[in-house]
Amino acid sequence: MAPMTRAADDAIVVTGIAQREAWRTRALPPVERLAGGIWSVPVPIPHNPLRYTLSYLIPGDDGLVVVDPGWASDEGWAALRAGLVAAGAGDGDVLGVVVTHVHADHHGLSKAFQDQGAWVAMHPEERDALTLSGSPADWLRAHHVPEEEIAVLAGTIGKHRMAAAAQPDVLLGDGDLIPLAGRRVRTVWTPGHTPGHICLLEPDAGVLLTGDHLLPRISPNIGLQRPGSSPLESFLESLDRVAAHDELEAFPAHEYRFRGIAARARQLRVHHEERCDEIVAAVQRLERPTIWQLAASLTWSRPWDEIGPMRVGAIAETMAHVRYLADRGALHWSGEHVTRPATLG
Repeated sequence: MAPMTRAADDAIVVTGIAQREAWRTRALPPVERLAGGIWSVPVPIPHNPLRYTLSYLIPGDDGLVVVDPGWASDEGWAALRAGLVAAGAGDGDVLGVVVTHVHADHHGLSKAFQDQGAWVAMHPEERDALTLSGSPADWLRAHHVPEEEIAVLAGTIGKHRMAAAAQPDVLLGDGDLIPLAGRRVRTVWTPGHTPGHICLLEPDAGVLLTGDHLLPRISPNIGLQRPGSSPLESFLESLDRVAAHDELEAFPAHEYRFRGIAARARQLRVHHEERCDEIVAAVQRLERPTIWQLAASLTWSRPWDEIGPMRVGAIAETMAHVRYLADRGALHWSGEHVTRPATLG
């Protein structure tokens, strides 16, 4: 949700030309048959700046697997079924669903396929995320969000809990193959955006399905929501993991396909280094800010007064960077205020 430098457009090679043109014109991109017979199907996200999720259909010997079926809506279900028809398939050909992570714009339609007999697969950490407890209002209040903001923002957190979402039938650990005959699609665990986020490696097709971990233009939200975790540290380590597959074409869940996985990983690392520098400077300027005050002082993709419900992500992302910096001694976080360590001035 933070802006990226212009270099992001210069250091990668866009392969999804029609997808990029659609993104620029704010249109829905076409359904496309890609390397290895994999199909890309855009599934609309109603009233959301991301506009659509790129779902992927991976055919095997006995049927196909849908990766990230998208947001649950009548419009999305119709788009996904039309994509199946374009691929010469129907609902009954879907053996299973793999979700890179359980955010609603990826996991929402999984239940529709599960109800028709398909299995649903995800990383164990994502299964655990589906049952997280705790009050969103209390989480916001603990980080000094003004009371007038809480009623609106707490509801946006609830949308991602999805109590009625599909529970997994198959758990995929790092290195596991998805159960699809005739294919070697391997799980690459890439925590950061969420604790159980996964990418999917298909070496025969020469592609890496990157979910939200690696997008060509947007920096995915890296937010701290669980005590004791360091999602930014995990994300940076995960960037190194995917950079090792630089020879592959990236099939992301949003925007458009590209080559230059290692270059994009470097850009994201630089982005977070710059964000850390900005936060340290802001703490020094503000002296003893709360997380809310600190988040409001940072640079986002839009002015703070205009980002609305995205403030939840901004709070969580600010916390993730503060946690990362505190672990390295660059800041001190009491849980209430963020300060510079006394030895650093």
